[in-house]
Amino acid sequence: MLYLIDQNPDADVRRIQEEITEQLRKDELVDFAWDLFRGVREVRDQLDDMIVSVAQNWRLDRMAPTDRNVLRLAIYEMHHMGTPVPVVLDEAIEVAREFGGQNSPGFVNGILDKLIPGQPQI
Repeated sequence: MLYLIDQNPDADVRRIQEEITEQLRKDELVDFAWDLFRGVREVRDQLDDMIVSVAQNWRLDRMAPTDRNVLRLAIYEMHHMGTPVPVVLDEAIEVAREFGGQNSPGFVNGILDKLIPGQPQI
């Protein structure tokens, strides 16, 4: 859904919430997914600034939309949801592998490694 709203900023957010509910069905999963979606949207500019600060020679608009949104989601989870870093890294790399390009897993891993909470940024 983050990819959808990234590619179509005028997408109906109510319809997105309905789709999340329809696809996930379990209240706790729906709530978690909606919290992630809403949270990423609320602090997207901050997340984008974090990505750009460590993405050498990469503008945000040049990144594959899938990679860009995997990064936003993972950074949000690490910094705002308290999800354990190893879990976030594993999941983000898997999503990048499944939905991104050939270089997406390494790219996502490289960016996220620089944004792990508590680590000094280079």
